[in-house]
Parts: sequence; C-alpha cells; structure tokens
Amino acid sequence: MPLKIDHVTLLARSLPDSMAYYGALLPLIGFARVKDHIWTDGEGFYFQFMAAKGETRDYERYGPGMNHLGFAAPDVATVERVRAGMAAAGFAVPDIQQLGPVTALFMKDPDGVRFEISHTPAGVAPVD
Repeated sequence: MPLKIDHVTLLARSLPDSMAYYGALLPLIGFARVKDHIWTDGEGFYFQFMAAKGETRDYERYGPGMNHLGFAAPDVATVERVRAGMAAAGFAVPDIQQLGPVTALFMKDPDGVRFEISHTPAGVAPVD
C-alpha cells in the first residue's frame, strides 16, 4: 500500500504576511485552522507554517525544491470562487487560464511558493 502525504511544512520569510495570505486561501479550498500556524483538511492532511531562517534564499522558479502545489477543484465555479475570494482579501491574483479543457488558476504566496487550483473535466488527463 502506498504511503499518503500527511503534511506539508512551509517556511515563510514573514510569518505574519504568509498567515494573512493562507488565512484567506485555505478556507476557500476546504481547510480549517486547528492551531496557530496549522491547518487541516479534516481527513488527515495538514499544512504547517514556520518562520524561515534569516540569510536564506527565496524560492526560485526552476530551482531545486518544490515547484508548486496543485489542488483539484470539483468544477470551474470553484476555481472562480477561489480567485474572487483571494482578490477580495486584497491579494494580487492573475487571470484564470484555459489550458485546453483544463481551467487553472496559478497563484504565488508572499514568498513566491506557487499554488494551482484547477478543474479537469472527467475523462481528461490532468495537465502538469
């Protein structure tokens, strides 16, 4: 049986800036805060946020490490709702993209960590 991912820990340059961002984003995609800096989907998966150490390099687009986290939306309306919610919270949000049949929103947190919220119609292979 394959092991499942149970958590992701993100280190933030500014924990207050990142908590404002994720405090807006995570409820829009079904996560709830269970402790300061810890959020869950209620099914055993957690995001944990901690302060990065000083003198470290910021995220680079094609450098080693995580490129982005992708979340599957059940429909296009969810992608649109997440975009509207993040814009209403005061964050810069790019336009939604149409990648063939896939509707995708690509965002960056305050440290440049990228997130994708996308809807892939049934029967279509997901886009990387």
